[in-house]
Parts: sequence; structure tokens; C-alpha cells
Amino acid sequence: MGIRRTIRPRFPHGSLLLICLLSLWTPVHAQMRPPDVEYVPTPRDVVTVMLETAGVTKDDVVYDLGCGDGRFLITAAQIYGARGVGIDIDPERIRESNANARKAGVTDRVTFVQGDLFKVELSEATVITLYLLPELNVALRPRLLQLRPGTRIVSHEFDMGEWVPDKRGVVKKARFDSSPYLVFEQDASYYFWVVPANVAGEWRWSIPALGRKENFTLRLGQTFQKIEGAARVEERTFPIVDARLTGDALSFASTVEVSGQKVTAQYQGRVLGDSVRGSVDIPEGPFSGRYDWSATRTKK
Repeated sequence: MGIRRTIRPRFPHGSLLLICLLSLWTPVHAQMRPPDVEYVPTPRDVVTVMLETAGVTKDDVVYDLGCGDGRFLITAAQIYGARGVGIDIDPERIRESNANARKAGVTDRVTFVQGDLFKVELSEATVITLYLLPELNVALRPRLLQLRPGTRIVSHEFDMGEWVPDKRGVVKKARFDSSPYLVFEQDASYYFWVVPANVAGEWRWSIPALGRKENFTLRLGQTFQKIEGAARVEERTFPIVDARLTGDALSFASTVEVSGQKVTAQYQGRVLGDSVRGSVDIPEGPFSGRYDWSATRTKK
């Protein structure tokens, strides 16, 4: 994978007719728009750090969008045993990636496809790697947010605009070597996100520990992985605190008053569509203990 700077093809005057004639016999798979950006490979030490940050394992399927010479997927296959798919619109990059995969002996684990990264199917991915430009990251963001909750995304150098990363870091003096004639060192940033579940809306549940079928309503607001909200019990509203959403893992704490008695509880659960299942911890009081907890979304 590598960064690509925006380029605009220029044709000599009078070449339009030649271009039209060539288009008549050019294979369909080659009739794609030119690359959005110019290729510059990610330093290999940055590749390693990014894959480590994403927690890649043998069970992962890594999609590299703008795969360049294939180094992300080849490294993921060699070190972690992961499978991978590389996408690049430039056929030269695909040929180079395939040649490098053969040399590394990982052709059974990685595949490289010439295609448009805005159109390729991504649903199989558990990890996405990127080294594009900021505007391309932001343009891709809606598609990435539709992936399975828990999918990990790691980007070299550029963020996702308003989508604040779960983690960011810097590799000091990373070695850039786009050609034998252009080698230099400079600090390189990376950004990491986990695709969050959709939890916005109104949820209803009961706490069996109370010994009565007390209905609780929770209203959650969401901006990417950031959530806030309040619980409502017996016509009273209580704020939630320490709310966290990492992939499909939801947790928050709340102190509510039920029949004149305060109950402090810590909730944690897994989100699956319009339901949450997990446990609730009540550290003290007559209802102290850990209990099963589930909730159902009643309104989005």
C-alpha cells in the first residue's frame, strides 16, 4: 500500500482520435479511470506497527485498499498467517503485487484484484488497511461504517475527518524508499478505528435483581463510537456515565432511584441489531451481585 497524490492525465494535442481508436480494442477490465493518487509505498516498519495495532491474527481477512506493491498483505500473511485481498486500480501495481507474493511464497493466502476501491465488496474484511489522501478517506467513511461492528481500520498518515480515531501513534524516523533515488527518513503517523455498532435510539429492559418487573428506558445518542444518554425510571431521568462503545461491546454505568432506594449498576453487553445481551454488576446494597441483562430497542 502507498499514498497516491492526485494526478490529472495530459494528452498531446491531436491525440483524441488515437485515444478513441485504442478504446475500441482495450479489454473491459482495463477501461477504468486513472488512479486517484500517485503511488508512494508505506515504510515497512510502519506496515509492521500498523498490523500490530490492528491486532491481526491468522483468523483475519485483511483488505488493503490501494495495495501498491502488496507489502501489507504479504507481511500479514508471512508474520500472522492472515488471509488478504488487495485492491488497486492500476494494473501495474497488481502485476507487481502478484510477483512479490510469488517471491514470498504466500499466493495461497493473498489475492490481488484490479478494481475501484469505492465499488469493491468489502463485507468479508475483518481488517482494512489504508494509505490514501484525507479526502479519499472521508469519501470512503460511509462504506467503512457499514461494515460489521468490530471491523478494524488502520490508516497511514491520514485520519477520517470528524471520526475521531480510537488510537493514534507515530513511528519515529520511518524509512521511505519509493525508489533507489528517493530515500529519506521522517516521522510517520498512523490512525486506528473500530467500526462501532449502531446503538442510537430508545431501549427498554428490566433488572431481575430488583425482585419486581421494573421497566427501565434508556435513550442513547451516538456520534460514531461516542455515546451519551440517560435512563428513565418511574418518570424520573438519570444520566449515564462512563459510556463506551467498542465495536459491538457496549458498557455504561448509572445510578437510579427505584421506590426511594438508589441502585448503582455497571452494564456491559454485546449489541446484535436491536438487542443487547450481557450482564449487570450491582456492587453494593440489597441487590448486590452480577445478573444477566438484556435490552431491546423500541425506537430508533
